[in-house]
Amino acid sequence: MDEVVLFNPGNSIGNFHDYHEAVQTAQIYRDRHLDSGHVLVVKSEHGEPSFDIFLAEQQLKDQKQPSTTERYTVSKKL
Repeated sequence: MDEVVLFNPGNSIGNFHDYHEAVQTAQIYRDRHLDSGHVLVVKSEHGEPSFDIFLAEQQLKDQKQPSTTERYTVSKKL
């Protein structure tokens, strides 16, 4: 089962159309910011396939979805 998470799109570290480029960038970010915690590569649930990078600590826990919150599916956790 896919893990669905909530994030504010404005907190994205980067947006990519290519999955491998997103993973590579996430790995570089993690290596340069060791104190940042887990980095997630997530896929948008609507529109054309696109991948965003977020810090796991920025995940929204509140099920009340403000208008700025979007649902994503976790593709890779680093």
